[in-house]
Amino acid sequence: MSTQTQTQAITLSGSRKRWLKDRIAQIGVTAGGILVLVALLLIFLYLLYVVKPIFDPVRVEPGVEFSLLDKAAPTQALSKTVLLGVEEQNELVYRFDDAGHVSFYSLPQQGELIHSLNIGHEVTSVARSSNNMVAYGLAEGGVMLLAPKFTVSYPDNIRTIEPQVTFPFGEQALVVDEQGQTLTQLSVASQDQDLLVAAMTASGKGLLTRFAGKENFMTGELELNRTQVELPGLPGDVEQLLLTPNLRFLFARSANEVYVFDVRNLNKVVLRNVLTMNAKGANISDLSVLSGGNSLLVANDNGKISQWFEVARDGKREFTFIRDFTAEGGVTQIASEINRKGFITASSNGSVDIFHTTGGSRLFSAPLASSAVSALALSPRNSMLLMQSGDKVVTFHVENDHPEVTMKALWTKVWYEGYPEPQYVWQSTSGSSDFESKLSLVPISFGTLKAAFYALLFAVPIAIAGAVYTAYFMSSGLRKVVKPTVEIMEALPTVILGFLAGLWLAPLIENHLPGMVILLVMLPLSILLMAFAWHHAPKSLRDLVPDGWQCIILLPLVVLVGWLSFALSPWVENLLFGGNARNFLTNELGIGFDQRNSLVVGIAMGFAVIPTIFSIAEDAVFSVPRHLTNGSLALGATTWQTLTRVVMLTASPGIFSAVMMGLGRAVGETMIVLMATGNTPVMDLSVFSGMRTLAANIAVEMPEAEVNSSHYRVLFLAAFVLFIFTFLFNTVAEFVRQRLRDKYSSM
Repeated sequence: MSTQTQTQAITLSGSRKRWLKDRIAQIGVTAGGILVLVALLLIFLYLLYVVKPIFDPVRVEPGVEFSLLDKAAPTQALSKTVLLGVEEQNELVYRFDDAGHVSFYSLPQQGELIHSLNIGHEVTSVARSSNNMVAYGLAEGGVMLLAPKFTVSYPDNIRTIEPQVTFPFGEQALVVDEQGQTLTQLSVASQDQDLLVAAMTASGKGLLTRFAGKENFMTGELELNRTQVELPGLPGDVEQLLLTPNLRFLFARSANEVYVFDVRNLNKVVLRNVLTMNAKGANISDLSVLSGGNSLLVANDNGKISQWFEVARDGKREFTFIRDFTAEGGVTQIASEINRKGFITASSNGSVDIFHTTGGSRLFSAPLASSAVSALALSPRNSMLLMQSGDKVVTFHVENDHPEVTMKALWTKVWYEGYPEPQYVWQSTSGSSDFESKLSLVPISFGTLKAAFYALLFAVPIAIAGAVYTAYFMSSGLRKVVKPTVEIMEALPTVILGFLAGLWLAPLIENHLPGMVILLVMLPLSILLMAFAWHHAPKSLRDLVPDGWQCIILLPLVVLVGWLSFALSPWVENLLFGGNARNFLTNELGIGFDQRNSLVVGIAMGFAVIPTIFSIAEDAVFSVPRHLTNGSLALGATTWQTLTRVVMLTASPGIFSAVMMGLGRAVGETMIVLMATGNTPVMDLSVFSGMRTLAANIAVEMPEAEVNSSHYRVLFLAAFVLFIFTFLFNTVAEFVRQRLRDKYSSM
């Protein structure tokens, strides 16, 4: 074989190997890109999978139906139902009527009557409390209180539930009216071992009686200390009395007027207000309270239900109309959910509606009965609805796990109990059992953008200016040192930056606030003055510094200005701010100051973002073809003109990409904002206030969130919103970058 033939064979073999390597690399890169896209899509779908249930509609499905006439005791006539309910396992139904009869029915046995009781007294009035206790007003002026109780046992590993009737305050009637008058209206509420009874007698007198319970440590019996006052200013035609479960207020309804009494101190019962609460063109049909007892629900015969609670205005707290709801027909029954801020209504036409007050929304509406509903109740877990129509009791299985989460509650202002006005609030947990979760995503989304804004405000000028100087003016020898040094800063763990920002930088800024302001103003001014002085310095002096090394002379200046700013801080603070700049901001200017604030976050997060922006921007400027700069200079343009009109425009796609990469990094940052802010979800643009971001909120609250709860799923929704933020930013960045490239690529 000739030498030429051997050379051709070797060349052909090398070409095949090169082609094979190129194909493998192409396939590998393509597969990697596809896998990245698939991973992003899977993350997107998983977030949607977890979030979706909070927006599912309420489902109500029929369950067991049984007749009270068929299952009642032979001697018991069907009287009006006072309390209808079911125990926690949704197996045993209980019913208290207005004649003093108590009955228990088994749902697994299709409504079989399994236990009944008759109190054996003549009943003249009856009332129920929010904790499933029934009070019977007796003809001789006494009150007897009963409550259902269930005992769960597991003989032979089979769950057995035994019903019984208890007497929380003794089996003997409690004396309310010492003169023995008949009680015509009644309301009771209990808290711990204390009982409060509001009653109207046949003579029209209103009585308020407190029974303070104390357990005898010798006998274990409950001893009651009775205190009674007469209610002042009551009208003569009271139609309904209602005590709040927290023993704070008594509502007395007379026609469409509601008398509000403050009953916290029996020695000083005060008539707070007389309010007309009926809807326009309608009459009040019923009063009820939401779980926790802070909100009053007023039902009207035209289907309107209004919510009222105390609001502080002008130094006074008054019950104020908050919002209203509309049911499909005149409301005859209203029942509140247990431990949630929702309620359910039944209308005269048999329609049932489910509402939730936080989002001001109607979640369900359907005609579930063919005639008027006489009793309505929800199970303790809000998973079963019981409804009596005529002599029939029907149960419904309810799927309504996340009623408090609606688009309105997530993204608009909501008027929460105890707040003076509608607000954006994120407060997911509390130590109170009456707490209402506040899950607005607006404050933490705002905090995310605020943190990113202040970080970029600090980082972008420094990073881009540094990148331009390094790539365009700095000598190659110095650039080989500076560029890797800045880039290696990116490897610094953000938890270290957050630690230093929270424990060192934040107190430093607080104690030297005037010095920090002086530094932010004087440092750029001193650099400009130094540049001006250097420009007019003798040429012999300027020749001492090699071209491209002039930035070195700024290092002593930066150190000197920094030291001088903090040294002058106490003197300026004493001279201008009375020795305490923080108090001056708060008391004189009305600007709140948090030690861990946006200024701290901006500096710390900006320090973390600078390497990303610097590296990409510096590469973009350095990659501008030399023939463009040489041609501009050859045509007579100055170095500065060449930079601003040629280099910067050509490098603008890369510089813009650098800024957007920095924005994406700032939006997703977790540890710095977690450690360098107070994690307060407030809506305040002030540089001296803190914030809470989406990422930090997820990191803080996800470990303590109950799996599959509303809180848990909303945190996943926050992650989804963060995902959308970064996706939109990257999409806009790529779009603008391509437009810039198309515009300046022909230069």
